Amino acid sequence: MKTKSFILSLLLAVVFLNACKKANVDVDTSTSVTDNSGISGEVYGIWTKGSVIRVTGDIIIPENKALTIEEGVIVIMDTLASPEIILKGNLYALGTAANPVKFTVEENYRNEAHKFGKLWGGLLAAKTCTEMVLDNTIIEYGGATTTEASTSVKLGLYKAVSGENTPAIWFSNTTGKLVVTNSTFRHFYDDCTYLEGGHIIFANNKFYTTGLTGGEGINIKSGVLADVAYNLFYSTNTNALKLSNAGGRSPQAHVVAYNNTMVNTGWRRPTAKGGSVWLETSVNVELYNNLFANTRFGIKRNTKDAEDARSIFKNSLYYGYRQDIVSQFQPASDIVAGKNDVIGTLAGQNDPLFVNYPVTTATDNPTFNENWDFHLKAGSAALNAGTRDFNRNFPDGLILNGVLYTTPEPASYIGAFGAN
Repeated sequence: MKTKSFILSLLLAVVFLNACKKANVDVDTSTSVTDNSGISGEVYGIWTKGSVIRVTGDIIIPENKALTIEEGVIVIMDTLASPEIILKGNLYALGTAANPVKFTVEENYRNEAHKFGKLWGGLLAAKTCTEMVLDNTIIEYGGATTTEASTSVKLGLYKAVSGENTPAIWFSNTTGKLVVTNSTFRHFYDDCTYLEGGHIIFANNKFYTTGLTGGEGINIKSGVLADVAYNLFYSTNTNALKLSNAGGRSPQAHVVAYNNTMVNTGWRRPTAKGGSVWLETSVNVELYNNLFANTRFGIKRNTKDAEDARSIFKNSLYYGYRQDIVSQFQPASDIVAGKNDVIGTLAGQNDPLFVNYPVTTATDNPTFNENWDFHLKAGSAALNAGTRDFNRNFPDGLILNGVLYTTPEPASYIGAFGAN
């Protein structure tokens, strides 16, 4: 009888495990979820450290549920289905520097032919998503175009129409919290982020090889309070930061962006909005200690729909290795001048002296070299040229899922990296 009971128990266990693999639905948040055969539909719970998750169709985190993704998890998105990840509930992607979480595609699609992705949708958070964390997370090769059959279109999410290229992140809960730290956005077709509400921290991230014919690094609309600090933006097609109060949501968009490094931004879309920072529609913005190296323009405003008059601009550094670069970021009616800026009128002035980056790299080059180092050598014009005399939106940080995420203190240097 003991043998029969053991066999029956074993069979029941096998049936239970197979059922979990097939459904991946109604999984308790303490339960590990791994399904190498592919998942779609509703999902929540925990994807455990080192798992490989293949997503073969749109997945939805249900309202009042959460999905936690542990370090080292690789989420492979099917390039035929081009899945979207819909967040009605919350998402916590918690990688480490050594073992990041990765949203990607199969290896044979990670190549020059797909430099700007467009192979899967993004992380699209409905208003019922109250918290989202990406820490040490890589998001790449996304930005697929919506169709009438897209889940986001059917649910009225993002722009709710077909023919739109999805961002890596869309967040829309004006009282929700979004924290993105130590993460990388690359190989996206259009915008990396599109933010229409929330208390938001973006810190210590990298944005590069993004935007084929358009696209911003961080695109902020009304309803957003954000601290944006210590980020690197390399050759975004359009702006590193597009800051606007469009949309009529409350609160008025207020962005404190400081100690960011922008290199070669805006040159691959040489139109009015192509540049480094674009301001419009009464956004209340404070910009401090930002480094503009070989960027198109610097801080540019929409003169017909300008930023809030209370906005503050201080301690920016501008460098151009060609005279035409230097000439086009000189202050004018549409090019913002700041206090205590480090800005010259001749090519080569105010060299940031990056540790390892050839400053004569073509301004329209979208390809990023992971060996580049944007720390500053001794003698850099950016050292000791910053200010710490300002307030952040979240000086005490934000608490998500019981964890405190703090905004970094401002530095006395300009840019994201300081001395090596």
